[in-house]
Amino acid sequence: MYPFEIVKPMKEELTSLGFKDLTTAKEVNKNISSSQTAVLIVNSVCGCAAANARPGVIQSLINDKIPLQLLTVFAGVDKEATDAARVLMVPFPPSSPCIALFKNGELVHMLERHHIE
Repeated sequence: MYPFEIVKPMKEELTSLGFKDLTTAKEVNKNISSSQTAVLIVNSVCGCAAANARPGVIQSLINDKIPLQLLTVFAGVDKEATDAARVLMVPFPPSSPCIALFKNGELVHMLERHHIE
């Protein structure tokens, strides 16, 4: 687990733009199941999250069509929430960072770490 002081600015890079920081399994399941469309980014301290994943998901919001829910969990920090998110991402193996798109609670698209690098 990383110290909060280290991950705070990495979380705020997304939450300052409207992403909801999910820290429990209950929050993950509730937000994914209750939304027509949602994007969920599994955030990370790694370089590809800083260089590509966070900037990429932020850039994707400059669009006429964006998901109704913008959600994030932080791997290595919010274990319960991250584990719950990964259950919803099966059959894809655990990957961080990664970005998942859900529609009516179902996974419809996934960008794994190897796509983001």
